[in-house]
Amino acid sequence: MKLKIDSLNSYQWAEAGIALPNYDVCAVYKQTIETPKWAHFGIGNIFRIFIGSIADKLIEDKDMDTGITCVETFDYEVVDKIYRPFDNLMLSVILNNDGTKEKKVLAPFGEAVKTQYTDVKEWKRLKEIFAAPSLQFVSFTITEKGYALKNADGNYFGFVQKDLENGPDQATHAMSVVAAMLYERWKAGAYPLALVSMDNCSHNGEKLQEAVWEVVDEWKKRGFVEEEFVSYVHNEDVVAFPWTMIDKITPRPSEEIADELEASGIEDMQPVITDKKTFIAPFGNAEKIQYLVVEDHFPNGRPPLEKGGVFMTDRETVNKSERMKVCTCLNPIHTALCTYDCMLGYDLFADGMSDPELSRLAHHIGYVEGMPVVADPGIISPEEFLDEVVKVRMPNPYLGDTSQRIAVDISQMVGIRFGETVKSYVAKEGNAENLIGIPLAIAGWVRYLIALDDAGNPFELAPDPMIPELQEQLKDLQFGNPDSVKDALKPILSNANIFGSDLYEAGIGNTIETMVKEMLTGKGAVRETLKKYLD
Repeated sequence: MKLKIDSLNSYQWAEAGIALPNYDVCAVYKQTIETPKWAHFGIGNIFRIFIGSIADKLIEDKDMDTGITCVETFDYEVVDKIYRPFDNLMLSVILNNDGTKEKKVLAPFGEAVKTQYTDVKEWKRLKEIFAAPSLQFVSFTITEKGYALKNADGNYFGFVQKDLENGPDQATHAMSVVAAMLYERWKAGAYPLALVSMDNCSHNGEKLQEAVWEVVDEWKKRGFVEEEFVSYVHNEDVVAFPWTMIDKITPRPSEEIADELEASGIEDMQPVITDKKTFIAPFGNAEKIQYLVVEDHFPNGRPPLEKGGVFMTDRETVNKSERMKVCTCLNPIHTALCTYDCMLGYDLFADGMSDPELSRLAHHIGYVEGMPVVADPGIISPEEFLDEVVKVRMPNPYLGDTSQRIAVDISQMVGIRFGETVKSYVAKEGNAENLIGIPLAIAGWVRYLIALDDAGNPFELAPDPMIPELQEQLKDLQFGNPDSVKDALKPILSNANIFGSDLYEAGIGNTIETMVKEMLTGKGAVRETLKKYLD
């Protein structure tokens, strides 16, 4: 068997327990190219197995007659090595927590395009897609970094500065490309459109909107675009930026699953690591549970996404759903435990969830400290969501999700993961000094940054652009010498840019300092500190 359209008529797929599309794949591809309705930027793992599954269901149920136009803005090898060689097909492997797997070929990916202006054919096709009156919306999973135009100093990244100076015809950054394509759409007839960020970050629609607006405004200053175009982009009744909340645990593709698929007779399933370090495969693996909450603001119409399991609602409900997940019920637990996993020797996150101290920390952060201040979206019960996270999703040993993956860019996450809850307690009680779980989480992050485990042995930190700066501030901290902390933590814990407030003023800065000192006393001190405070 090959993951190719002309191989899908083989009886062997059924024998291997793999479901196939019940629709005419070629007809869907043809319709997608002729009348594009849904485009997506950032066509990696979570897009393929989550967003792709929604589209696949809508097509199977005859609620949508076109697929998704897949647009890659960052790593063109994904198109060349994963999409086109496999006829844009993808094999979904859902990992249930009882060990069973659900396998299905997904085929809603009607076309794959690169945002490469130096390739005349690709750039021309991208312009045609955006000029099409049929295009209803463009969704995004490009990670939070994909919306950033400036570095920590507040200056434009070099490649963004070049985009601003070169104008729409030579756009390279994702936000510049979007602005350039909107310009094509305006020139073709100023057709309406929704731009829908589905990235896992707070106020994602706002981040997308601000970045696109800034590029457009800068091009207007430089004379590249007209004032009428600026007005078009700034009119939210015409160009909308709905907010969303997305949730599905999607580990990187498993080599073990690749071997298993090949053993069942499917060729060429091994993952690919591109030159840009994208880890992707012809298949994807993930948990079954998934949530997508979307603000229902689509000026040019939309397919019935709710029939694909999407919650369509208003902006306030989206915001509460996102705050529930990111600030209380899921991400804070992920962020708190992944650093301790690394220090206590757990590679898989599920293994850490069975550790007595770490499971108590998860419970304390979620149930004891989170629930009293949770944002209740109404459409999803926070208590049921948290139960599902702690009892079903995170302990799933078959997901194979690693703590190293979760710890990627962690220093950019700690603020939103914990800072909002701290601020909620300050608003509610005047201070947050009674918190224990969140101070332990932040202290664990600081202790993790010195890159020594609980026995004092070095380990590799997950990629994180803030590591050099933070390690410079923590360079004097010594394993076995708690007095070495001195005042090293004060610039970090008092930094409102990181946590949204000064943690000393919030009443937990000194508590965190004490915890870090206790974790540095010697071998086993990390675990003993957890025991002390959780008892």
